[in-house]
Amino acid sequence: MDDDDQLEVLQTEESSGAKIEIVQYASLKGSDDLVAAEKVFFANQAGIHLKLIRMQLTRSEVIIEPGALYYMRGRNLELESSTQGGVGRGLMRKFLSGETIFQSRIKGTGEVYLEPSFGHFLLFTIEDDAVIVDKGAFYCASRDLEVTAVMQQNISSALFGGEGLFQTRISGSGVVVLVSPVPVSELVCYELEKGEKLSVDGNFAFVRNETVTFRAEKSAKTLFQSLSGGEGLLQTFEGPGAVWIAPTQVVYNRIKQIGSISNMSQVKGSMGTNT
Repeated sequence: MDDDDQLEVLQTEESSGAKIEIVQYASLKGSDDLVAAEKVFFANQAGIHLKLIRMQLTRSEVIIEPGALYYMRGRNLELESSTQGGVGRGLMRKFLSGETIFQSRIKGTGEVYLEPSFGHFLLFTIEDDAVIVDKGAFYCASRDLEVTAVMQQNISSALFGGEGLFQTRISGSGVVVLVSPVPVSELVCYELEKGEKLSVDGNFAFVRNETVTFRAEKSAKTLFQSLSGGEGLLQTFEGPGAVWIAPTQVVYNRIKQIGSISNMSQVKGSMGTNT
């Protein structure tokens, strides 16, 4: 049976001889293990689909996270691993932004499939620009993009922003695949003009243009008013540039922690930004 008979294409982008697609199985047919079959049944009923990244290369190459390769077929396809910029930069990515030391490159002509997942993927096009993304969000990219670690722009964002001292920077022109914390349809993008602010009570900002300034700010005029008001410190983004946030991420995280949605019937103050 051909792969196309089983897989549905959710999103497609092309760059530098590489066609990158997010595909999913319409449904899983079951398992010979009863426990696994029960879980598959409920996944199908809940509309949870198994997804994977499929890439069609024509004398091109792509960058993937090591261990992400599932299988590939074609002519003269080669898998190479390198530190992309040297050991020093590789170590910086690993220990400062959560990415791996090595990055793998697949070169040639053929089809490449990455590991399937019940998670969510986002195809993101960058045109001669740079974006800052969450730690560990990078999955794969077309050949002309560069993945590095970048230090937070100011002390407040590093100490109180909940994102750590370093984040991942992706720059150049091409297509990158990001691991999204929520379904892509639930991501919200805000285009901020110069001086315009977006304040978020929680760690659910996902991607931003490098031109956007990020810092932690008090929600009121004084720290006492902020704490007594229940909001604490807010993640604040100032334009110009775009910010993508995942508002439903907080809800999903709470459901995972408490184990029952009934415990969420009474809304409480979030104080959502980790400090």
